[in-house]
Amino acid sequence: MEQVIIGVDPHKLSATIEVVDHHEKLLGSGRFTTDQAGYTAMRAYAKSWPERIWAVEGANGAGRPLAQRLLEAGEHVVDVPAKLAARVRLFDTGHNRKTDALDAHSIAIVAVRTRTLRVLTVDGELEALRMLTDRREALTRRQVQTVNRVQALLAELLPGQAKKDITALQAKAMLAGVRPRDIAGKTRRRIAAEELAELIAVDTKIKKATAELKSLVLARGSRLMDLHGVGPVVAARILADVGDVRRFADRNRFASWTGTAPLDASSGEQNRHRLSRAGNRRMNHMIHIAAVTQIRLDTEGRAYYRRKRTDGKKPMEAMRCLKRRISDAVYRQLVADAQRAALSSAQEAAEADPGGHCGATQESSAVDLPPHIDTSDQPLPGPANPTLQPSPRPRKPAAKQPVKRAG
Repeated sequence: MEQVIIGVDPHKLSATIEVVDHHEKLLGSGRFTTDQAGYTAMRAYAKSWPERIWAVEGANGAGRPLAQRLLEAGEHVVDVPAKLAARVRLFDTGHNRKTDALDAHSIAIVAVRTRTLRVLTVDGELEALRMLTDRREALTRRQVQTVNRVQALLAELLPGQAKKDITALQAKAMLAGVRPRDIAGKTRRRIAAEELAELIAVDTKIKKATAELKSLVLARGSRLMDLHGVGPVVAARILADVGDVRRFADRNRFASWTGTAPLDASSGEQNRHRLSRAGNRRMNHMIHIAAVTQIRLDTEGRAYYRRKRTDGKKPMEAMRCLKRRISDAVYRQLVADAQRAALSSAQEAAEADPGGHCGATQESSAVDLPPHIDTSDQPLPGPANPTLQPSPRPRKPAAKQPVKRAG
């Protein structure tokens, strides 16, 4: 039976699907709820086509819950970027008006026409890493809000003595010396004590989450933390958002995804580039944290930053140059980790199968879509020399040969 594509436009409470063949002929459509009854009905409807591929829009965003359920059920799922679906919708209809049916149709058409969509796989450890990273970020935001409330209360209890960056221990020491006698002061101190207790509890949770993230990163065999400025939190966020690094053809496309590659803004005789606001902004923020850390410490990144400043670049321009180098270093480390993991898996498979039979391929034969991004995501400018490489060892000077004189 011919293979079909099922385009899925996911929402929190509903999912609209459209089934097409490889000639873009409509075979079926429907709208289902995302509860257990609706999900079961959608699976039952799709069983009419045994050879099927589910194309889910935003499998790392709104479509993640549905994509994970399909993967756990053994379905073949690919991720369709929302930008590609929007382009198809615009080209096919002549306008960009959105409906769930049009979205499902454009998603299915993207899956038919694009042979380079990312194939999703089941990775429980990576999903756990993503959830823990999101949890720690939520705790960090909660910590900042609690610190702001404690500082505001201390500023009223101790005018002129509040600190800008206060820790829980400092706040506890300051609050211990306050003994108000009026009803308003007593209420203010009691609320400050409650906020301080909440701050201490949040700090404890953050430390526990950081330690858990570090153990998970090391358990996956990643060496991202060997890079200067990359700690457990940054490494965990990179692994969670990148997923399979094979979907990036080279470091340039990885830099385009992280938003560290400049955009061409040339016009006429003027040749210039501007800052890119595209890409994954969380990844860009993680690389920015690594860059700031390298500048503060005695690292190669600080030396590179200072050279750029000496060459006449402004601080933000030099920072963007450093972020691009860090992006390249992160990509190289991810590729090296993936190659090491693949080699280890191959060795384990060879030991488990001494008969010499061929093992299973890494890509599904039913899907037959290699996990690379589209070629339109190549950044500017063009390829550059490798960066952040270890300096070559100095060569020993050659021994001088005796000079023969004419006799």
